[in-house]
Amino acid sequence: MQHTHTEGAVMKLDGVSLTLRDVIKVARHKCQVELTEASKAQVIRSRDYVNKLLQDKKVVYGLTTGFGKFSDTYISNDDTKALQVNLIRSHACGVGAPLSEEVVRAIMLLRLNALSRGNSGIRLELLETITAMLNQNVIPVIPEKGSLGASGDLAPLSHFALVIMGEGEAYYEGKRMGGLEAMTLAGIKPIALEAKEGLALINGTQVMTAIGSIACWDALNLSKWADCIGALTYEALLGVRDAFDPETHELRPHKYQQVVANNLIQLTQGSKLITRQGEVRVQDAYSLRCLPQVHGASRDALAYIAEKLEIEINSVTDNPIIFADKDRVISGGNFHGQPIALSMDFMSIAMSEYANISERRVERLVNPQLNEKLPAFLVKDGGVQSGFMIAQYAAAALVSENKSLAHPASVDSIPSSANQEDHVSMGTIGARKAAQIVDNAYHVLAIELLCAAQAIDFRDPSLLGIGTSWVYNRCRQHVAQVTEDRVLSTDFATIANMMKDSNVLNELSSIINLQ
Repeated sequence: MQHTHTEGAVMKLDGVSLTLRDVIKVARHKCQVELTEASKAQVIRSRDYVNKLLQDKKVVYGLTTGFGKFSDTYISNDDTKALQVNLIRSHACGVGAPLSEEVVRAIMLLRLNALSRGNSGIRLELLETITAMLNQNVIPVIPEKGSLGASGDLAPLSHFALVIMGEGEAYYEGKRMGGLEAMTLAGIKPIALEAKEGLALINGTQVMTAIGSIACWDALNLSKWADCIGALTYEALLGVRDAFDPETHELRPHKYQQVVANNLIQLTQGSKLITRQGEVRVQDAYSLRCLPQVHGASRDALAYIAEKLEIEINSVTDNPIIFADKDRVISGGNFHGQPIALSMDFMSIAMSEYANISERRVERLVNPQLNEKLPAFLVKDGGVQSGFMIAQYAAAALVSENKSLAHPASVDSIPSSANQEDHVSMGTIGARKAAQIVDNAYHVLAIELLCAAQAIDFRDPSLLGIGTSWVYNRCRQHVAQVTEDRVLSTDFATIANMMKDSNVLNELSSIINLQ
């Protein structure tokens, strides 16, 4: 996909070329945005057409009718503004803790990008207000729960729309306050919604897609770290290098199985710890030997998920859809979250497996019956010191939690709106669960990295391969060797944050060819 055009620090939105990287730039790094001139012109054309429909008193869903089961109830011109305001207030039914600032920024960006296509029939003024909110960091308070993931993310997006109207709550300069106060302090004038606009703001998949896009970006990053950490463990346990031989993987040519096998060869290049078949043992346990097959399968899944997300972030997902140039308004179902719901459940499974196999490697590192003569629980004076004994418990707890969270949300459906909306995706629940699993997986792999580095301290860091030596040193720059028992919780968080904030591909590119 083409990268969104940027000039200087400003990202130009055209509705068709946003990437996951762009989402992170805006959501996490606060890149400024603006609409392209072509988008503005299309938005104006679309609104002019809607105004004509209103003047002609055409019966059009969401413009001159009620919503959901009330789609057959005609609304007069005099009541259309009240209809939009009532829609937002009545639909703001979210519950639970607020979504994070970066997720809400992503939601705002994705809604803006979708509306910039000019198929939603809203005023340019409304899009300019959202742009100003995003650029000045007025962050609506959006409760995380309450969406069924069809008819769009109605409840959470209504909390976003409230702030546009000068209602609800928002964060501004780190403080939570009334929406009107936040808009006033930022110098942004709230909007009085007109026909179609309330519906256009909330009828979309942007909440599940925003959560999913950030989680997928972090998952893709973790997938590279997983290879690096797995390679370090491989050396610590004197693994057999033959399992990575390209000839094996050419016979089963899944793309990322081959990529991971090559990554492991690159990372362990020059190692004096890794062994040949028969030197120490003939073959390794599956959590070592099957690294390319297991990591590779999850990488294949993530590639599919990223593709679906990049389609969705450049899609029009509201209803009805305006085709001004063709003099048509079509009521369809682009708001249905099923493509993202399935992808989120797939991500939950794929990332659970990274954590699953990682915890098994942790067990091999700390267990004196399995760890190739390393000290029990990777500590001197075992007994007086417990070392990494309970680190494995923590990893096991996270892995077990992931197993519960990975139960698919998308196989569930509860009819709503008097059975008019009789099949829903639950994609937003799926996205929230996937994001939690990704976070848990970061911590499990952080535990493995700390255990592997500790094991290497008992071997000899100078015997490491060219890539694994870098991985070991990167860990030790942040966390020292454990020489006597200490609180490990902080170490886990330090390493997890280090991984999340790093691009391991870029950092290793001058040393080895990692993919």
